[in-house]
Amino acid sequence: MIPRGIPLRIAGDVHGDAKALAAAAQTDRFLIQLGDLVDDGPDTPGALEVMFRLLDEKRGMFILGNHDYKLARALRGENVRSAPTARTLSELPAHLRERTLAEIAAAPAWAAAGACLFVHGGFHTGMLAEPGAAMPASGRPGPLLARALYGQTTGRVTGAGKPERLLRWVDDIPAGVTVYCGHDQRSSDGRPYVRHGRLGGTAVFLDTGAGKGGHLSWVDIDPV
Repeated sequence: MIPRGIPLRIAGDVHGDAKALAAAAQTDRFLIQLGDLVDDGPDTPGALEVMFRLLDEKRGMFILGNHDYKLARALRGENVRSAPTARTLSELPAHLRERTLAEIAAAPAWAAAGACLFVHGGFHTGMLAEPGAAMPASGRPGPLLARALYGQTTGRVTGAGKPERLLRWVDDIPAGVTVYCGHDQRSSDGRPYVRHGRLGGTAVFLDTGAGKGGHLSWVDIDPV
């Protein structure tokens, strides 16, 4: 799905910030959006339309994020308890619903190009050997898909009521491999957060709060 030999632009979580995504899309580079395209921000339908245009023009793709996954489940008629998803459903026009479900259902949960791996929530070494999973037609996600969507969790919740997340998976990234991910807003200065693991691999966290009071970050990388 990722063209060979052309420069890439890697964009973090959009969360309905259509204007920011449109700005990121003003490039000759192939754009890879790291999931959570929808929910929370001011214009999820607009963000979807920007992404669909990129897909049609073969100039971009998006990785499956946990918010995208919840929206697709809700569009399939499943009972999803999420205020942001409920709001998105109320805002999503009828003409976008069928395609939104189809594109989210087809989106890979991770993708690789050269020594780079793109995923929403967190890395697992199994992702280096298997193609990016799509969301299942029913039932709970398997272990690799769960890691891709939610990162590494402990089963406990924080004081803010959110799942407690770990970054131990960064230590499993092999030397020479860079994982670009979203999901966790780890930045302390508005820039992407870079973390190196004990095996010599690198994780680049690109969620800087778009659609949630922050901004959309992206990085440009050379052909891989």
